[in-house]
Parts: sequence; C-alpha cells; structure tokens
Amino acid sequence: MSYNINEKGYYGEFGGAYIPEMLYPNIEELRLNYLKITEDPSFKKEFDQLLKDYVGRPSPLYYAKRLSDKYNTKIYLKREDLNHTGAHKVNNTIGQILLAQRLGKTRIIAETGAGQHGVATATVCALMGMECIVYMGEIDIARQAPNVARMKMLGAKVVPATSGSKTLKDATNEAMRDWINNPVDTHYIVGSVVGPHPYPDMVARFQAVVSEEIQSQLSEKEGTTKPDYVVACVGGGSNAAGAFYHYLEDTDVKLIAVEAAGKGIHSGESAATSVLGREGIIHGSKTLLMQTDDGQITEPYSISAGLDYPGVGPMHAHLYKSGRAQFMSITDDEAMVAGLELSQLEGIIPAIETSHSLAIFEHKTFNPDDIIVINLSGRGDKDLQNYIDYFKL
Repeated sequence: MSYNINEKGYYGEFGGAYIPEMLYPNIEELRLNYLKITEDPSFKKEFDQLLKDYVGRPSPLYYAKRLSDKYNTKIYLKREDLNHTGAHKVNNTIGQILLAQRLGKTRIIAETGAGQHGVATATVCALMGMECIVYMGEIDIARQAPNVARMKMLGAKVVPATSGSKTLKDATNEAMRDWINNPVDTHYIVGSVVGPHPYPDMVARFQAVVSEEIQSQLSEKEGTTKPDYVVACVGGGSNAAGAFYHYLEDTDVKLIAVEAAGKGIHSGESAATSVLGREGIIHGSKTLLMQTDDGQITEPYSISAGLDYPGVGPMHAHLYKSGRAQFMSITDDEAMVAGLELSQLEGIIPAIETSHSLAIFEHKTFNPDDIIVINLSGRGDKDLQNYIDYFKL
C-alpha cells in the first residue's frame, strides 16, 4: 500500500479536486505546472537559499533531557518554533510565493486560523513585494490579536469572515470566493494539506524539509535515521505531513497524529475528526469530516485556533483509515497542562497546537530506549493571553 498521493490526486480513497467550474482553470494551471516548476534546479536553489538565510533552517533537533527523564524515554523536539515567524508555516509560504512568481501572479490571498499562516504569508509577500489579503474568522481575529497586528505591520490587509462559526473554515470559504472572482492575477496560498489537488501534495512537499532534516540530524545524534515514533498535532495537518513525509512508506517508524478533543470527544465541543468524522467533501477534497446526519458540517471547537478545523487533510484521512498512523485526541485541559510542563521543564513555551502533542505521555507509555521525535510546530508567544487566562498567571 502507498501512503503517497497517486497521479489522480488521491491518497487511497481520499483527495481529488471537487471544485466549482469557475475554479477549474486556476486549479488546472497549478496541477499542470507545480511539479515542473518545483523540480526545476533554479527553483530548488532559490527555495533552499531562502530556507537557509531567511528562515534560519535547519531548525535544531533538540534532546529534551528533563522531559525525557520524567517520562523515562528519549524525547527529541524538532524546533520549528525557532523558524523566522515562529512556526513551520513559513516553509510552505516561501515555496508557494516562488511558485506564484513563476506563474506570473501579482496578488496573493490566504486564509488563517491561529494567524501563523497569515503572518507567514504576509511575511513572504513583503519579501517579494506582492499584494497580500488574508481572510480570518472574526473570533480568531479576537483571540489572536498579536498575529493580526503583525500581519498589518507587514503590509497585509486582514479581512474578517463573519459567517458560520467565524473561524478557520469560514475564512477558507471567503478566500475561495475571492479566488473565483480574481482568477487571472491571484494565487491562493493554502496553509495546510487541505483543499483540492494539487494543494495537499504541494504543501506536504514544501513541508517535507522537516522530516528530511530529522533523518540527517537523528543520524548524527543516535546513529540512525529512523526514530521509533514521530508525533505531530493535526488540524488540517501540514506540520504532521512535513514531519511524517520521509517516513510514510517506512513502517518501522510509527506515526502518531494528535487531534484536539476540545472539551471532550463527545462533548459537542471538539475537533477530533478521526473519531467523529465521516467521509465527506470540504474545501475541494474528499476526506474525513465532522458532519450531521444530513451532511451539514459540524462546528468544530478547540482552545487552539489552529486545530479547530472540522476535517483533516486527505493524507491524514488515509493514514487513519489504513491504520498507518495512530490518532490520539487530547482535551483543552490536557494540552494546557502539557504546555506549562514543557515551559517549566525545558524553558520552551510551545504554541497550544503543539501542546496537544506533548500531552500524549499521560496516555501512552513508551520504552526507555524508544526514540520519539515530536514536531514542535510553533512557539507560544501568540498564545500567551490564552495561557494567562487559563492559569490565572
């Protein structure tokens, strides 16, 4: 069984491009060109150079000694929080803006939940001198104010999505509408491994630098390219796709995807798609999706703005259905406690999204010689107010 995408844009039975006719030319232009452009040596050279000199890659693979001692196993943290802009998102936005330039686009649109992708998009637009419009749910704008300020400071226009749950899914809907209305000059930088083909594959390829580095860094530290486990949080799933990418076909390496259970899986306020989701279509791809009996999308909930998406990318839907990855669901409370624990044991304040991954040690026991790599997808600056309110700091 293959865990990578096939030529029709499917991971197993998930994926594809279910799009309105108006979007067909845009998606087709991307599909026909993305591999040709991204595999061109001049593209690769510019991409790698920017990752090195602008983003600051490679990000360190850090042995978390005190955390490892506490849980009696070997825990390494892939420090994506140390990238310029504070998260893994910038790996993808740099790739996509270079692609957009080569396709002759002059205007960039994006959607964002936690704001990290919005900031990363605004950053590369400033870098390349392109117009930038970011769609963001009204609720997320309120709870991620520092990131909104950063986007504006970088020259982006932030447009609130005021329909539905006023969060990530609604911001995505607004961005799609914009793209339909501006097909010629606009490129839509999707921030996760979601959306119609070729987006899930394209974003995964740009994020694959994460697992590529893990292989060489682990080889240096442990004499093997293979950890026993790779762990990452999953909303749409881009940081997980990047951390898993080079290990997808290597079944010696176990993959753990961690979702947001919100206030409890069956509380009615959750984003645990693997448990609650059924097959459906959202934002142009067939995947697992939280929905009512008559197919209406269920409003997701998580304390972390980056994980409250009602679906999951098609790669992850396939990893779940095929049993290749173990999916775990972590509540708000468990995530917050784990975030505080990392802060106080290792001096690293993680994004609340990442904190979900760190909470698995209360649920799963590992062997003392197991090597576990956790993708520390983002830093916690953007979540300080949430932490302050939660812990009454």
